[in-house]
Formats: sequence, structure tokens, C-alpha cells
Amino acid sequence: MACVSQPPADAHPGPRPATDVSDDSTAAPGEVATADTTADAMADTATDATAGATDPLTEPVEDAPGLSHRERLLVALLGPRRLALGATAHDRLWGWLGVAVVAAVAAVLRLWDLGRPGTLVFDETYYVKQAWTLLRAGFEANWPEEPNPAFEAGDVDSFLPTADYVVHPPLGKWMIALGMRVLGGAENPWTWRLASALVGVLAVVLVARIARRLFASTAMGVVAGALLAVDGEAIVHSRTGLLDNMLMIWVLVAFGCLLLDREQARRRLAERCGAILDAGGRIGRYGPGLGWRWWRFAAAVALGLACGVKWSGLYFLAVFAVVSVLWDATARRTAGVGRWWEDALVRDAVPAALVMLPTAALAYLGAWTSWFRSPGAYMRQWALDNPGEGVAWLPPALRSLWEYHLKMWDFHNGLTSEHTYEAHPLGWILQWRPTSFYWRSYDPGEAGCELERCARAITSIGNPVLWWTAALAILVALYALVRLKDWRALAVLSGIVAGWAPWFLYAERTIFTFYSIVFTPWVVLTLVYAMTLALERTEHRAEARARVRTWITVLLTTIGVVSVFYYPIWTAWQVPYWFWRMHMWLPSWI
Repeated sequence: MACVSQPPADAHPGPRPATDVSDDSTAAPGEVATADTTADAMADTATDATAGATDPLTEPVEDAPGLSHRERLLVALLGPRRLALGATAHDRLWGWLGVAVVAAVAAVLRLWDLGRPGTLVFDETYYVKQAWTLLRAGFEANWPEEPNPAFEAGDVDSFLPTADYVVHPPLGKWMIALGMRVLGGAENPWTWRLASALVGVLAVVLVARIARRLFASTAMGVVAGALLAVDGEAIVHSRTGLLDNMLMIWVLVAFGCLLLDREQARRRLAERCGAILDAGGRIGRYGPGLGWRWWRFAAAVALGLACGVKWSGLYFLAVFAVVSVLWDATARRTAGVGRWWEDALVRDAVPAALVMLPTAALAYLGAWTSWFRSPGAYMRQWALDNPGEGVAWLPPALRSLWEYHLKMWDFHNGLTSEHTYEAHPLGWILQWRPTSFYWRSYDPGEAGCELERCARAITSIGNPVLWWTAALAILVALYALVRLKDWRALAVLSGIVAGWAPWFLYAERTIFTFYSIVFTPWVVLTLVYAMTLALERTEHRAEARARVRTWITVLLTTIGVVSVFYYPIWTAWQVPYWFWRMHMWLPSWI
């Protein structure tokens, strides 16, 4: 049997690896998970494989008496730390209890006084009113001139019977509308933002669970969830009825599904290759097929729905699909497949494309269901009004939708109007030019102001300490990807590449730093990855490890204190003007 490379170990080895005990089943929807029975010899071998290794990424798993080929492959493909995750009741309990605690904190920060301010904030002027008319009329309707004061006062049904020209698909607005439906109307600002707030809490839960699986550490999962819970970008978007938070949740769901798919595929590969080897056969030039990949299918659905919120979900579809196939290729190489790259191309890449692209496309079309069902929707009757024009071979409804998309495309390409808070994407990772969502200044006696001057602000700026240290962590992850060949570095960087890099192609357009909310979960994951790597690299040096833990504790405490300091200007508290000014650390933040 060929030697196989060892994935990186976690900083906290915990109990002996076991594949028969886990709270993280990767069984796909409708599939029954089978228990893995692993002997103590496997645990000993898995532990020894990383003990004293100078490079845990390339340390081979040696043969051991009583250990089957399948068991050796499981250790090689998933790593002893992942196999040990959830092996004790204590770890399983904290795997959920820790998440519940950070989710509760996130819920308080997002839901408390959610109706403040009681006016439409920033682009809520578009999306909230469009969401309400979707709920009432089935399509985004026009409004009379200057409708906001009346809408904010409770006159929410003064929209016109004609369709509005909107430039984003409807799913994100339907998600906002769901919050209105749950609370029974649009008269209360709570209803405008409830869906965003719940999505924000869900994102914290997902990041915590994803980080736990990604780093094979319950503690690091809780840390990741806590960081997202207190970050400013995440809090501001969770308290505002915009689309970007909705896009973020769907791409995050897709990422989680692909992590589950990675593990499920590797378990199947170990099972099938191990069966061949245990029967006295050998792995030749080509390995076994892995069957239907339910989690990959689910990821494609989520990515199609992400595109149904904003088209920028397409970049995540492209990047995540490539990353998923790369994981398949390296798994086949680790399992000893001769022509592993060719095998991955035929058995994994082609099926992935045949499944993910049509599935995502159908999910995207599904996001337009209300448009198809509404004769009065914008350009819905274009094909009937323009017979013989456009893509003639398409059915009338799809022909109309295609022409609508061409018009949307022209709008986005021509969006070059100046805006006070437009920002070049190069500065996003440093939050160089944050977006002001809301600003009010009050003189003495106005709106309860008892000082010389008061202010209310909602500034979409991430926690500066978190984002600045994460910028350094990106460099660490790049080093780990190139030098250590660490798959986790590729994972955490993938979301940043998909959510950030494409905007450099459109730097001349009117774009904003707040778009960074879409890749904020990966900013957090990259920072936590750097912490995890530092702990791993000092695992056998007690003094160095103690220093790393101290620095991590200081960093996390500082981030928490800074979040407390910034919370008032993330949530429109009325504060003294000088207090608001204290938060403007850079001239570009004003």
C-alpha cells in the first residue's frame, strides 16, 4: 500500500480517535449513516502518526498490526483529530452548548431594540418597500413620489399598480417579506429587519459548527462563532433590511454542505479502496466511483438560491466548485490512486459540473417563481408585446426573463455615479472607507438631547481589531497553503477569494465596503485558522504554547472590548457628539 499524507492535527488531541462515535454525521439527506467500528490499534496508530512529526501534512501513516487498510485510509484521509471529534459526551455537549451561548449573545446584540431607528435606513428605502409589495401584489410595485415619510408613519399600502424596474432577483426581498408576514405587516420597523436579524443569528451558529469541523476543535468553533457574533459588519447587516446578509447566509450554507460532502466522500473512498485492499487487491491507475453526492447537490441548490438574491453568488459557485474538485483529487492521491488527477477529472469534476450547474440554474429560476406567476411583474409580458424578437426559440416566459436580465446587466455595467461612501475594494479588508448607513445630529433640547450636541449613527464598519488582525491572518493562510499544503488554508481563503477578488474587476463602478459582509464569515475563519495553526506549531513546546495562548487571550479580549465600545454607533444609540467622534480613528471613516 502506498504511503499516504497526514492532514494537519488539531491543537488539542483529546481522546483517542474513533470513528464509531460522532455527533457530526455526514450522512446525506435520506441516507442512513453507518457506524464505523475502529479498533484501539487504529487510535494508537493515528496518535503516533502525528507525535513528534515535523510536518504533519506529509507524515506517513505506517502499517500497524491489527489495523485494516480501510482504517488506515480513514486516518490518512480525515486525520486523527477529526476522527476524535465528538468522541466524548463532554465534547459533544460543548459542541452544542458553546454554540448555544454565542448564539444567545448574537441574538441579544441583533434583536434588542431592533426597531431603532424608526425610519428606513440606507437602501432599506428600496428593499423593504419592494419586499412589502412582493408580499401584497406578487411583484415589486412602484410608489408615488417621496413615499418614505408616509410609509414610516404606517401608510404602507399607497403603492401603485404598476411594476417597478428592479435590478436584483427577488429571493432576498422575499426573505425580508417573510419577517413582515410573521409579524403581521410592515407598520413596525421590527418587521423590516426581523428576517435579517434571524439570518445573522443563524450565521453565527453555522460559522461555529463549520469552524468546529474545519479545525477539529470544539473550542475553536466557539471562538469563531463568538467573533462573528460581536463583529460590526455582521451586527449592522443583521439589524438592517438589506440583501447582502441574505446572500451571505446562502453561500455560507453552501460552504458547510461542501465540507460535509468532503468528509462523506473521503469516508466512501476509504471504505471502497479499503475493501479492495483487504480482499487482496490493489489500487491501480483509477479508483472507485463515489456515487451520488447529496451534500454537493444541496450546496448547488444553496448557491443557486444565493444567485437568486444577488448575481455575485455566481463567483461563489465557481470558486466552491473548483475547491470541491481539488479536495476530491487530493483524496484520490492520498488513497494511492495512480492517475489520481485524471481519475478526479473523470469521476469527480465532470459529474460535479453535470450536477451543480443545472441544479444551481434550476434553483435560480425557482427564485423567480413569483415573477413567473405575476402577469403584472416588470417585463413579464415582453415576449407577447414583442413577437419574434429576442431569443425566439425560448418559451415566452423565459424569453421575457432573458430580456429582463439583459437590461439588468446593462444597469450594473453602467453603474458609475459618484457616491460619498464609494470605496475601492483594496481597502475593504482594512475597512478603510466604511459606509455610513444612518446619521443624525441633534442640538440641545432636540430629540431629548441634553448636551451641546448629540448624534445617532449606524456605521457599517467591522471591528477594527478583528479585521486588521485578520488581514495579517490572510498572509499566514497564504503561506500555509503554498508551503504547508494545508487544505484548511484553501478552505478559509476560498470564501474571501469568491467574495472579494471579483470586485477588483469592477473597481471603476460605484461599489461599497459593506459588500464585504458576504465574505465576513471567512474573514473570521481565517483569523481562527491562524490561531489554530499557531497552537499546532507549538504543540510540543510548552513555553511557546503558553505564550501563544496568552496572545490569543489578549487578542480576543481586545476584540470584545472594542465591540462594546463600537456597539452604540453600530445600532443608532443617541450619544454625545464627542463620543461618536472618538470612534472615527481614521479621517476616511467620517
